[in-house]
Amino acid sequence: MKYQWIILALALAGGLIASLVVNQRDNANFEPDYPISLLETKDKAVDLYNANDPRIRVIYFGYTHCPDVCPTSLAVLSAALQQIEPEQLARLWPIFITLDPERDTAEKSAEYAQYFHPSIIGMTGTKKQTKALAEKYGVLYMKTELKDSALDYAVDHSSYFYFLAPDGTLVKKVQHTLNPNMLVDAINTVLETPAS
Repeated sequence: MKYQWIILALALAGGLIASLVVNQRDNANFEPDYPISLLETKDKAVDLYNANDPRIRVIYFGYTHCPDVCPTSLAVLSAALQQIEPEQLARLWPIFITLDPERDTAEKSAEYAQYFHPSIIGMTGTKKQTKALAEKYGVLYMKTELKDSALDYAVDHSSYFYFLAPDGTLVKKVQHTLNPNMLVDAINTVLETPAS
């Protein structure tokens, strides 16, 4: 009878320890449930859908470790921004949103975007926000493990420029291009179209 109590006490203690370990692991993976549009840049939160900001958002989704497509696309965006009139630029909000929030902090995303053009704002969200934004705008992305690489993984993704109204409505989508003139044409078209 004495041994049964000892076994029962050990089983109970083992159960409590296992429960604590599982809860601790779950808390480590817990992400706050922020609104989809409340992202971070540098050390501040920014509302992508701020109704008080009438600028058209020009968004590119990518990640800072991207070896070719992202730097090329952001260079094309930068070239397009340099070709438009200052009055047009004042009506645009160019944004880079990372698809790799695990590695790309708000500071890192902001720094990366600014490297291409001072008007491009780099933003980072949580994994949940990133997934929700990608689903909302049809951005395809997938984490791919890289064997024998210091990077550990890459993020394969579609490459488009998304023009959004202040409320987040998709106005126009332009495929990755090496020609900034295509982007300039899209900017002119979007800015000339009266708000509905």
